[in-house]
Amino acid sequence: MDIDQARTFLEVVRCGSLVAAAERLCVSQTAITARVQRLEQQLGCQLFVRSRNGASLTHDGEAFVSYANQLVQTWEAARRDLPLPEGRQQVLHIGAQVSLGNPMLLDWVGALFREMPSHAIRSEISDEDALLRKVDMGLLDAALVYQPIYGPGLQVEQLMEEKLIRVRRVQRPEPYIFIDWGEGFRRQHDAALPDCARPALSFNLGPLALQFILDHGGSGYFRTRVVQAYLDKGVFERVPQAPEFTYPTYLVYPRKRDSEALQQAIAVLRGLIAADSSDWSQRWDPLV
Repeated sequence: MDIDQARTFLEVVRCGSLVAAAERLCVSQTAITARVQRLEQQLGCQLFVRSRNGASLTHDGEAFVSYANQLVQTWEAARRDLPLPEGRQQVLHIGAQVSLGNPMLLDWVGALFREMPSHAIRSEISDEDALLRKVDMGLLDAALVYQPIYGPGLQVEQLMEEKLIRVRRVQRPEPYIFIDWGEGFRRQHDAALPDCARPALSFNLGPLALQFILDHGGSGYFRTRVVQAYLDKGVFERVPQAPEFTYPTYLVYPRKRDSEALQQAIAVLRGLIAADSSDWSQRWDPLV
């Protein structure tokens, strides 16, 4: 099969009809129908049930969606990576969740660029589910996440044990702002602080909440490394008797695609963490 067939299949799924898919792809409906029929012939099963209302997936069609996505993403990754840049022998693909992008992923990329000059580096920021899915599919060599998945083919390594602590802006301690650090944190937070379970303000991204508190005041839970500089300068203070929550950082990579280059890259990352010289303040403000 060719990639256009997989792309066409996914477009029909998104649009719900062959007519709409043809308009989106700027080809004739006849061409769309032919691609779908060839795909069904090659797979030996029916993917869609056609009707006047459009096209709905069969059970086989539903099963094929994940394979089609993998085919398209793998092909697009190959087109981005090849040919290799001049002087580079391999490509390393690494990713991280948004809150780990700065400084952890940024410092890692910088160190790899210096210490592994024979390798091209491809880095990306995404949500946890997307990163873990790409590691599993082989589109990422390694990913930095807070809540890993465990599977027979995945290696999960805890890199740091960190705490989420509650801090407040000195002289402007209100309002309380909920920062969503994931399902595990939400569950523990609501059990420990039922009065704060439904605050008026919430963010799902730590740096945004941090900037809001710097600008307007308030309190919330942040990683210790991120707020330490603000605590040292007297911009923030810890909230007395507030519960603390553990928040470790993990590296996830596939065992079956382990390589000398990947282990070298991981050793570089461990060295950065051991040196502990990164600026975690995520500052957008000249206060620090």
